[in-house]
Amino acid sequence: MAQRRQRRSVTEYVEGILSGDRVVLSQAITVIESRLAEDRALATAILEAILPDTGNSIRIGITGVPGVGKSTFIESFGGFITGLDKKLAVLAIDPSSQRSRGSIMGDKTRMETLSRDPLAYIRPSPAGTSLGGVSTRTRETMLLCEAAGFEVIFIETVGVGQSETAVQGMVDFFLLLMLAGAGDELQGIKRGIMEMADVITITKADGDNVKAAKKARVEYANAVHLFPPAPSGWAPEVVTCSALHNLGLDAIWDSICRYEAKTQGSGFFQQKRKEQNMQWMKDTVAQYLEEFFYQREAVKTELDSISAEISAGDMTGLGAARRLIDQFEGSLSGS
Repeated sequence: MAQRRQRRSVTEYVEGILSGDRVVLSQAITVIESRLAEDRALATAILEAILPDTGNSIRIGITGVPGVGKSTFIESFGGFITGLDKKLAVLAIDPSSQRSRGSIMGDKTRMETLSRDPLAYIRPSPAGTSLGGVSTRTRETMLLCEAAGFEVIFIETVGVGQSETAVQGMVDFFLLLMLAGAGDELQGIKRGIMEMADVITITKADGDNVKAAKKARVEYANAVHLFPPAPSGWAPEVVTCSALHNLGLDAIWDSICRYEAKTQGSGFFQQKRKEQNMQWMKDTVAQYLEEFFYQREAVKTELDSISAEISAGDMTGLGAARRLIDQFEGSLSGS
């Protein structure tokens, strides 16, 4: 009951978000992330009310191999963007404890300077068990930030190796960060992820690593030329940067602006967002159906009884699934 008394009315949330009140924005995101049934109804009402004021940002997905320096890059690039007098929201997705489902990294401690920037807003969210290191409510959070007036939105993922298509499915521009000087530059990165990238950025291009970074840029540039043309009509670019010394950040922003202008002009930008909204609907339906399925008592009972058989190898996954579905259908006909 204590949690429920802290909730505001839909009007209060909407007015606070549209006025740029960050306290109200953060509280609204908490409502969006809640799994309580009453909060889901409240979240839907908030989103429907602010929808006309959304969609006016450039949404940028940022991912990279482990050790690439994502936090350092985001802090430097974020500072570059706020230096252009643009409002920036960073949806930084934390790796999550598989036991507690809580965040185990402090995003604001990783980006101390940016977190103090009056034009920047950082929202850490636990990734939980979702694919691609993306919170299940990242799309909704993004809309709230847009309604609050943020012009640029970063979505940071846990890292390459999971389902980066989840990120690409909600952003306009996909930025892949890579390291140089780690042996074969094309090893350890899936071609499919490289094909998603609109810009590949070789980080840490400073000091003794400048030569290696330039060499890696040439190798990646040669590799992306072999990829089939992207539906956007945009040819992926490869650049180098030093987040530590704020070098190369202007070139990355220039690429983003040229990409937006090109795809807005061709209509691809708008069409991609329409397709993303359709996929959002399908993903939401799938999520709710899965939850509804496993919440049925008949399914819970059957799942408990067949777990031992599966573990012992006495039943296939297909056979177990069929039994669960039979129990689910039976529970619906009997209800």
